[in-house]
Amino acid sequence: MIQLLTPTYWKDYELIDCGDFEKLERFGQLILIRPEPQAVWRKQLSDAEWQRQHHIRFKGRSATAGEWLKKNPKTPDRWHIEYKNEQAAIKFRLGLTSFKHVGIFPEQAVNWDYIAQNVKRFKTPNPKVLNLFAYTGGASLIARAAGADTTHVDSIKQVVTWANENQELSGLKDIRWVVEDALKFVKREIKRGKKYNGIILDPPAYGHGPNGEKWKLEDHIQEMMHDVIQLLDPEEHFLILNTYSLGFSSVIVENLIRDAFPQVQNLEIGELYLQATAGSKLPLGVFGKFYKI
Repeated sequence: MIQLLTPTYWKDYELIDCGDFEKLERFGQLILIRPEPQAVWRKQLSDAEWQRQHHIRFKGRSATAGEWLKKNPKTPDRWHIEYKNEQAAIKFRLGLTSFKHVGIFPEQAVNWDYIAQNVKRFKTPNPKVLNLFAYTGGASLIARAAGADTTHVDSIKQVVTWANENQELSGLKDIRWVVEDALKFVKREIKRGKKYNGIILDPPAYGHGPNGEKWKLEDHIQEMMHDVIQLLDPEEHFLILNTYSLGFSSVIVENLIRDAFPQVQNLEIGELYLQATAGSKLPLGVFGKFYKI
């Protein structure tokens, strides 16, 4: 059965409306307008209402870059928000980047809840969790806050530094930071005989490693899945695979997981979305996840 899941615990984030290839979002006290290629339907609210509500708007110069336009020049470039579920609380430093992101993907809160729940119910003391393609560390933070011995891997040094800022802001410590190509790191861990109780994969559709290595999801995801399965603790584990590639369906994700791990238990597949207050549902990637306790 394919599930449709949306976050339920957010107080510092709200998708107000989406449509006409844009989204109107509240992060804490600030309301932003950003491009959204998936929002191919009409907005529910009027253009006048969007203009009235927003504080900052992203204007793209190209497919990958642009600038932020502020109504009030004194509006900050950086600010903080919190996420709290029944198991843990974490904080983020957000910022206006030149490529429309602000340092968080709010729909991932669904996966953060799954991570915290599994870490808390493991019998293994200080279970080991590996977060690959880890960005600014939401999954790493929630795993650590729930009590896991956490390793965070990303190929971009700047975002690992950002994740470390989020760790300090959240009052956490001792996350292991690794700046490396994820596939290379996994192969080294296999040679070392390492095992993890939890593994999170959130790969981009396209990307580059620290030494110029090229990542294309379709070319490498099968190899990655077969490798990471070797790192799972056989007795007690969970794994999350999340993909944003527009060409990937939840059925593809299910096939990848079952091919790499035929004995999988408690498999769930589906699609993440954000529910706009104005009414529309915004799809934001597909997932597959499973656990064994």
